[in-house]
Amino acid sequence: MTDNATLATASEELLWPRYADPEDLADIEAVPLAARGLPESTYALLTRAAARWPERIALTVLPEATRWREPLRRSYSQLLADVHRYANLLHELGVRRTDAVALIAPNCAELIPATLAAQLAGIAAPINGGLSHDHIAELLRRSGARVLITAGPELAPDTWVAARELAARGFLDALLVVRPTSAPALPPALPTIADLRVGYLDALAADQDSTRFRGKPPAASDLAALFHTGGTTGVPKLAAHRHCGEVANAWMIAANSLFDEESVIFAALPLFHVNALVVTLLAPLFRGHSVVWAGPLGYRDLALYAEFWNIVAHYRIAAMSAVPTVYAVLAQCPIDADISSLRYAMVGASPLPLAVREDFQGHTGITLVEGYGLTEATCATARSFPEAHRIGAVGQRMPYQQVAVVRTAEDGPWERLPAGETGMLVISGPTVFAGYVAGRDEHGYRLDGLGTLVEGWLSTGDLAHIDDDGFIHLHGRAKDLIIRGGHNIDPASIEDALLSHPQVSAAGAVGRPDVHAGEIPVAYVALTTGADVTERELVAWAAQRVHERAAAPKTVTILDALPVTDVGKPYKLGLRADATRRELLDALATLSGVAGVATAVEDGAIAATVTLDSDAERGTVEAVLGRYAIDWNVEVRR
Repeated sequence: MTDNATLATASEELLWPRYADPEDLADIEAVPLAARGLPESTYALLTRAAARWPERIALTVLPEATRWREPLRRSYSQLLADVHRYANLLHELGVRRTDAVALIAPNCAELIPATLAAQLAGIAAPINGGLSHDHIAELLRRSGARVLITAGPELAPDTWVAARELAARGFLDALLVVRPTSAPALPPALPTIADLRVGYLDALAADQDSTRFRGKPPAASDLAALFHTGGTTGVPKLAAHRHCGEVANAWMIAANSLFDEESVIFAALPLFHVNALVVTLLAPLFRGHSVVWAGPLGYRDLALYAEFWNIVAHYRIAAMSAVPTVYAVLAQCPIDADISSLRYAMVGASPLPLAVREDFQGHTGITLVEGYGLTEATCATARSFPEAHRIGAVGQRMPYQQVAVVRTAEDGPWERLPAGETGMLVISGPTVFAGYVAGRDEHGYRLDGLGTLVEGWLSTGDLAHIDDDGFIHLHGRAKDLIIRGGHNIDPASIEDALLSHPQVSAAGAVGRPDVHAGEIPVAYVALTTGADVTERELVAWAAQRVHERAAAPKTVTILDALPVTDVGKPYKLGLRADATRRELLDALATLSGVAGVATAVEDGAIAATVTLDSDAERGTVEAVLGRYAIDWNVEVRR
């Protein structure tokens, strides 16, 4: 018994090295990752948690923000039992290791075990229900999913309508419906749809074995999930995650020495987002954390903000993760409760304006801790440290992930750049994804990096420099994605909508800086000879044709011709510079001392210069500029 106890203690020490400040990284990596003893799969991670803390509360799910005192709670043993029942139902429906299970629903108590069950029986393919029906249909086709777990009419009526339409079009063999958290006992009747298996997930799985999975559990190298991610053209691509990558990234997050087993995590991001899966579902399993899940609207529920500090105080929330726009709102919400439990507020997904940081920290006394990641690297690649804040940096790379900055050239090798120089940020290591779904045959998915993978290194599409201490500083994106409040918008969808107008000959969409959302989409067009369409008419035209409301451009500007490079390719940086200039001109319009605003492209990033007549307005101007996540400087005209 003593030997076993000694081995168990040694194993725990290997699993949990000290990881509280930047200097710990070298000591952590002195031990190979393979020696850490990580679970083989997300299912093995869950079974480990249920064995260690069977009665501990794993999930506290709020029906909605206004009903935060009426949660549904599930212990770790109950969560595992639910996962077994759901996975066995999927297995009965024919789902095997290389088969995807699509999930389209807002967060609710049933969706959490359903997501884990999909990874156990097959491959989870979560989809944003806010996409157009055609985009959802195309993602289903690419994934090959024949089983869809979907929100029913009580939980998300629009999603239910889309699911029924897809089922009627022959995309599916089974439609499994999830209900709102703590729903009334009697659900509405579901329709019969051809030969499909249609029913409520929990009811259909009620008689399934809850003690074990009757299929073959996944291995480390098996695919765990297909996450759709914004691309440069058309429908989002499907990025494939392996179990080993998700488990490794979850461990890197859980290894944070600021957490202990009593820490309570708050979750409000949707489960079709990698942050929700890795940061607030998988990582807590490592240490048996309890997670409080917001209602189905998450941070989009305006009622949440009125109750947020009460929720933090009541549940003793220790950590949360959100995008900058959430913290900008919380900085304005009066604090009338004891929020001393909240020690770790993580922010990512889009650049953090200095003013948002200062407003939130000044209002709450809680340090915002930045991070950086992307779907193609599983989730998180860099983290910051509350006691070692580095101005302008998104953090230090996480253990066992490697980062570099390179200069790229078409059809040429990457040239690695020294510390301090700006170039393309690239990543390698255990969290790099397996590739995008390029097709499917009898052996499973055909995966392809589509140019983003070079000898094990992933090109992020983000411009950055790495300082002498290994901290990453971002300088904008080489890729064209517009990030609105942490939500990726493909500019091609806006451009396609505008190009469908008979008087538009060219279109380009970019992100315009915004103090609330980080960026908002705007568009530029060139018109055919003799055109008489107005900018306002084009805004309305695009709004009716983009695949999601968030992508509707706020403005459309008519130009004689769109800017191009020396070889005739569209020059988006020129448009982004103009959009930035126009935004700052509007923001500073009421200040009499502003002589001019200029923007320029420097090392692939946008830099703004505001010229003043005198120093009298400098403080006011700098306060305005500080609310934007852009590079800027102020000069006084001599």
